[in-house]
Amino acid sequence: MSNRIDQTFERLAASGQKAFIAYVSAGDPDMDRSLEIIRGLADAGADVIELGLPFSDPLADGVVNQMAADRALKAGADTHKVLDLVRRFRETHQTALVLFTYLNPVYAYGYEEFHRDAAAAGADGILLLDLPPDEAARNAELARGEGLRHIQLIAPTTPPERVKLLAENSEGFIYALSRTGVTGSHGAPSESIGEQVAAIKAHTATPVCVGFGIATPEQAALVAAVCDGVVVGSAIVKQVEEHAADPAVAAVVQAFAAPLIAAARKTG
Repeated sequence: MSNRIDQTFERLAASGQKAFIAYVSAGDPDMDRSLEIIRGLADAGADVIELGLPFSDPLADGVVNQMAADRALKAGADTHKVLDLVRRFRETHQTALVLFTYLNPVYAYGYEEFHRDAAAAGADGILLLDLPPDEAARNAELARGEGLRHIQLIAPTTPPERVKLLAENSEGFIYALSRTGVTGSHGAPSESIGEQVAAIKAHTATPVCVGFGIATPEQAALVAAVCDGVVVGSAIVKQVEEHAADPAVAAVVQAFAAPLIAAARKTG
């Protein structure tokens, strides 16, 4: 059954445009302003919002996103409050939402229950950083949850046979990492990203979006030219960090994201 992610990429493909995916940590710097921030990103034209579910041990995240999760947790964020945040967002916006998280908080909530409740709240997809699809298939209790598209990550170092496995099992969109390492805007995207995207597309019709290291409109345009969309996370989260005490932090983040979104759009 089609959901907002599928509908978004179908619409963009029909108009020859590329997607812009914005990442922020839910509850950073607090729940109310987090809602304002994701509403502002949607209003700026973000096609998909990746909403980080704060976790105390985010090993795949760089320091910027680790600190964002820490701020959110200290402000009282938890899984139930994040799902409530999604419900509040759905009162005003229909932008596709992907929950970006680790297996631990989902497993603690209850794997099937989390999928059911997240979908009911208005989430469209989930990116579980530490649950490969072949591992999930070996555990009956981790049977694919219904209601959410499972987004796959593929790195430049992923072996070809595993690229094929991940691509063939993909849904929603594929998050292709432009380089190795943890999240963060340090280091520009790899010059070979076009070849990496082509290798993934050889096995699937699922849209391929690229993230890691995209922090400027120029980088967004270059990357968007060789894929179906760009993902910007740490550069946006850094704006939240630097302006966390500003009552107008949402407006600051929106203004920062607008030229990145425009740059990605121009490549369509």
